[in-house]
Amino acid sequence: MTDVVSLLGQIEDTGRDPRGPGYVRPGYSRVERELRDWFIAEAESRGFDVEIDHNGITWAWVTAPGENAVVTGSHLDSVPGGGEFDGPLGVASALAAVDQLRESGRLARARRPLAIAVFPEEEGSRFGLSCLGSRLLTGAVGPKRALALTDERGDTFADVLRSHGLDPERVGRDDERLGRIGSFLELHVEQGVGLVRTDQPVAIGSSIIGHGRWHIRYEGEGNHAGTTPMAQRADPVVAAARIIGDIPTIVGRYDGAVATVGRTRVHPGGTNVIASAMDLWLDIRHPDDEVVQDVIEEIARRARDRASGAGYRGHDVQVTVDQESYSPTTHFGADLTQRLSALLPDAPLQASGAGHDAGILAAHVPSAMLYVRNPTGVSHAPEEACEDDDARAGVIALADALAMELGVEGDGEGGAGPGGAGRADGQGDEEHRA
Repeated sequence: MTDVVSLLGQIEDTGRDPRGPGYVRPGYSRVERELRDWFIAEAESRGFDVEIDHNGITWAWVTAPGENAVVTGSHLDSVPGGGEFDGPLGVASALAAVDQLRESGRLARARRPLAIAVFPEEEGSRFGLSCLGSRLLTGAVGPKRALALTDERGDTFADVLRSHGLDPERVGRDDERLGRIGSFLELHVEQGVGLVRTDQPVAIGSSIIGHGRWHIRYEGEGNHAGTTPMAQRADPVVAAARIIGDIPTIVGRYDGAVATVGRTRVHPGGTNVIASAMDLWLDIRHPDDEVVQDVIEEIARRARDRASGAGYRGHDVQVTVDQESYSPTTHFGADLTQRLSALLPDAPLQASGAGHDAGILAAHVPSAMLYVRNPTGVSHAPEEACEDDDARAGVIALADALAMELGVEGDGEGGAGPGGAGRADGQGDEEHRA
């Protein structure tokens, strides 16, 4: 049985950011392919049947493929400058949890099929649309829109798929594969401070708050930086800077709302050139979907108002606001969540402000999440952390949760609590299939 800490150690140098601390593991990149190859090698060494579907999702069938399968897994890509655990912890923990099930003899008694899934482009750092693999699988995004997405180099998703040996004509909702999933369990490093002040290493996800991404584009008039008087400029950077500065005040009026401009692009980007265009990408989140809509509408109005003003020809600066994605607040299925709470009675229920593939799948199949304590509370940054003992506790909890879903009796790692109940769930196979 391979320890989860050892598994993570095998990839700790893959995708390190050459510019500083953290990792750069974009979706459909050379680095992500190396990570996927690592996972495939680990899966095949265990005798799993591995396949990559036409949406780029990697499936490792622990047992023979079949209907009503229990599926676990996560992703391997990262945001720019991300941490070590966001995604890979869930994948490595899935492998380690299956090892525990096999070593304890529970896997041999499984009453349902079991698989590990690795989803591509979960972060959306390359094509701007998060959870792209699970969105395609479920039909949450259509093939036409997905294939037309472009990265910063101008390469379309269709072109990138071809370079990875996938057929763009085959992407899209996969009812047959989706119909095989009986339940989905995703383990993930905690992306906040909910567990920091507790003695519990694992929490159970209750919901994922609504979140969306918008593209705001300012178009002005490019010109010479030295010869164009200030009063005669149509400078999109000035207009964009004004709305960026206003966002904290606007969002602050909505309790619990957060908004972030994490990416900008200036065209053409010359030091001695007045820009002709500036793009910025805005992320907004709140548990109430109506509040999210109110926030973006107010920001859009202010953006257009702030495109005019003293010091430059504001009427020549045009503003467009386009929604790139939106995921409404998702509540995980009550039945599965209640079973997990009975199995792990000391694990608190915790809402998440971060999106996950489990949140996309939850609209179609019973889905749940386990979060492993992050002592720093920092995520999407190099300071993201996970203690070795907490990672191992997460594996035990995941193994026991999988055993519960597989309809396997006892012989777990420990008693009730975050370490795992290791007992029968008391529910027959017919109820799992209901």
